[in-house]
Amino acid sequence: MKKWLTYFQLMRLPAVFTAMSDILLGYLLTHNSFELPIQFALLVVASASLYLSGMVFNDVFDRKVDTEERPSRPIPSGRISTQHAAVLGGLLMLAGVGAAQTVGKQSLIVASLLVVAILGYDSILKRTILGPLVMGLCRFLNVMLGASAVAREINLWVKPQLRIAAILGLYVVGLTWFARMEAKNSHRGHLLGGTLVINSGLAALVWMIATYPWPRELNLTMLLTAVGVVVLTINRRLIQAILSPVPQNVQIAVKTMLYSYVMLNAIIVFVWTANPQYAILTAALLIPTIVLSRWMSVT
Repeated sequence: MKKWLTYFQLMRLPAVFTAMSDILLGYLLTHNSFELPIQFALLVVASASLYLSGMVFNDVFDRKVDTEERPSRPIPSGRISTQHAAVLGGLLMLAGVGAAQTVGKQSLIVASLLVVAILGYDSILKRTILGPLVMGLCRFLNVMLGASAVAREINLWVKPQLRIAAILGLYVVGLTWFARMEAKNSHRGHLLGGTLVINSGLAALVWMIATYPWPRELNLTMLLTAVGVVVLTINRRLIQAILSPVPQNVQIAVKTMLYSYVMLNAIIVFVWTANPQYAILTAALLIPTIVLSRWMSVT
């Protein structure tokens, strides 16, 4: 059991449920219901496998930095060898692409783009100016992966999924920028820049909810209030971290943003489907995330 826990820590298992919320959202944007459950399940497997592989390869490529900044992680602590971690990451990546290929050509294309983005980020782009942009691209593609179970003659890259995926991707660009130095005292300039981008994404989401021609009548007051609660929750933690940019405050803010990301997906699911059960199902992905985070890191 201890060995399994070590591998789960390597993969940052709690955070994988945030990726699953992308698939729920994306799938419902192009299907409105779970009419093809096998396709949906395969997309969940594809997304989870690719996400976990990205976490593993992140630690493989960062093993020297982690020796100084995060020596308790599985690879620098010696609990898992670099070779075993690389094999695990490769197998997870193959499983993700294989599951997507089973769904169809469009899913395979999106999954392949996601593989390129993941490996590009983990290997060379993470510490460059392009790092946050590529991480945002990963989330954008993950939502599009959820939406990709459509016939090849149907154009996947259209509204609303394209616009929603872009907004969520922008939010993650800001989150990644904000979290760049979370292992040590952060630079306030990074935190302020990340905060600006995060709130730009949130503002774009509010604007879309208020103005987009949704297929069903909405209770805008209720929905905007729900988004407002999420925005206030996020910004409370952001401000605390900016005022005192120590690792603990920044890491709490990052964790809050990841949890809030699932809630944003749940709100969009309700806006699109008007089905509270689907929204609750999406929000329920927070439960395993929160429970598992007691034993292993989310980031």
